[in-house]
Amino acid sequence: MVLPLDELPLPPARRPDLDEDFSGGLSEQWWIPHYLPHWTTPERSEARYRLVQGALELRIEVDQLDWRAEDAPLRVSNLQTGAYSGPVGSVRGTHRHREDGLLVRTETPQRLLFAPARGRVDVTVAATRDDGCMLAAWLIGTEHLSGEDSGEICIFEIDADAIGATTVARSGVKAHHDPRLTTDMAEVTVPFDATRAHTWTAIWDGQETVIGCEGLVVRRLPQAPTYPLFLMIDLFEIGPPSGSHPKTATVHRVRGWTSVSETDADKLA
Repeated sequence: MVLPLDELPLPPARRPDLDEDFSGGLSEQWWIPHYLPHWTTPERSEARYRLVQGALELRIEVDQLDWRAEDAPLRVSNLQTGAYSGPVGSVRGTHRHREDGLLVRTETPQRLLFAPARGRVDVTVAATRDDGCMLAAWLIGTEHLSGEDSGEICIFEIDADAIGATTVARSGVKAHHDPRLTTDMAEVTVPFDATRAHTWTAIWDGQETVIGCEGLVVRRLPQAPTYPLFLMIDLFEIGPPSGSHPKTATVHRVRGWTSVSETDADKLA
């Protein structure tokens, strides 16, 4: 896909509802440092990370366990802005993304730390070229009101081997269990090495989803989830461990607004 020339609207003039640069550490007000903890156990879901100058470094370490034994080899360090599950043994929980019979193993209290039904997020990251890794950011339906509220805005998925002088990323919407949405994913090419800090944006208003990178639109989709979404930022090691560890990617800043500004609405109309 050729990068369009459309410029993203400016962020809302008001202060973000979520503004995190990790200068004060990892805030429990906004972040749960576990990857979908209800589908697995705490020692497998817990993120590995460290605070670095002006940022947070997600890490995959040599002794890190697979997220679930059934999914091995798959290790992940993730931050997410909420959690929801039903009781142990149930199939109720956020992000039923696998078709192999996910069941709740760790009942997780409902926490809606940042879960807008419409709005804007700006995520500034530096991806990784470490072997077998992928850096991703998603907005995921919470499902705490209905199992159909499961759609996803995939802001970006960046495989380590897709990074060079230019970078190929996957971006779009995934329907999952929401019959109101249609999965529409595409590869986009951005004209820089994604291991340097850069900013991705998602804006959605219930009717349209706009995804951008470095101030330019990369996807415009005539559909959007209309229910609360958690933000997830993930570093995966997919496949057998290889190369040296730790493997790392950096999250520099996250800003989020829980509604679309008049400026954004005008641009999206």
